[in-house]
Amino acid sequence: MPGGDDPALVVPPGAGTAVQHLRALLGQGRQLVVVLAPNTPYGHPRAVRKETGVRPGDPAGGVQSPRPEGHTVPMDPLKTADDLVRSRFPEARAAFLAGSVLTRRRTATSDLDIVVLLDGPPAPFRKSLVHDGWPVELFVQTEAVWRAFAEQETAARQSPLLAMCAEGVLLADRDGLGAALQAESRRRLEAGPPPMTATECEDLRYALTDTLDDFRGCTDPLERTYLVTALLQRASELALLAGGHWLGGAKWLSRRLATADPDVHRRLTEAAAAAIAGRRNGAAEFEDAVQGVLQQVGGPLWAGYRRGKAS
Repeated sequence: MPGGDDPALVVPPGAGTAVQHLRALLGQGRQLVVVLAPNTPYGHPRAVRKETGVRPGDPAGGVQSPRPEGHTVPMDPLKTADDLVRSRFPEARAAFLAGSVLTRRRTATSDLDIVVLLDGPPAPFRKSLVHDGWPVELFVQTEAVWRAFAEQETAARQSPLLAMCAEGVLLADRDGLGAALQAESRRRLEAGPPPMTATECEDLRYALTDTLDDFRGCTDPLERTYLVTALLQRASELALLAGGHWLGGAKWLSRRLATADPDVHRRLTEAAAAAIAGRRNGAAEFEDAVQGVLQQVGGPLWAGYRRGKAS
């Protein structure tokens, strides 16, 4: 982070699009890097001005663009996304850039997740492409389609669409729809997912207990890897649902649990790695970690579990 009196540009909600503010500084020959403002809602991006001395790959001076080689302008992801929206969707009502590329989690394989709102056709569609050397995931929707997806994903207790719009940078906002959807997304995420029902809880307890029994009796190290993987996912999901938190897939499951309950996340993941590696006491530690999650919701469930009309 820059020190001293180095000024920073904070883009507050409702103050116009981030790109309009950033372009003014870029036009003056200054270079920018996106970092997280720790005290802003949902990791709202803050653009920090760096006047001089930015060198490619210098962690104190900027973030090197991973793709293509030679692109070392720190603001390349934001500018690339803005250029893409302007060139392909000049009629867009709203557009968002989201994803890890705007955070400290950015890696060499990060892509540009872009949500675009149109009045009608060619929306809705989803498309993967490469633009200016960057892999891009396009999610092009109408307002009606956006709301339908938000409802479907909320019912499933994981809504990447809401997260992208709540946490992303507003690239375009022709008529105020973008700001309105961003505010709605933030409210809905803050409210949390629908609570887990008693029946759902029993089903999850049973599935976790049954798989844990298989794990205890497993003598094949290759099979054990699959069992640990299944248990890690199911236990993580149950821990999140028991606490009223949003679910996630793959890396987002890990991130959701790490945020919601760091201790449970650490115990599960460290023990899972030890169990897969066959380290001493690794299997026992992993079983204890999974049992700890089950105890949060009433303990293991197997004998007496029933569905349907069988007596």
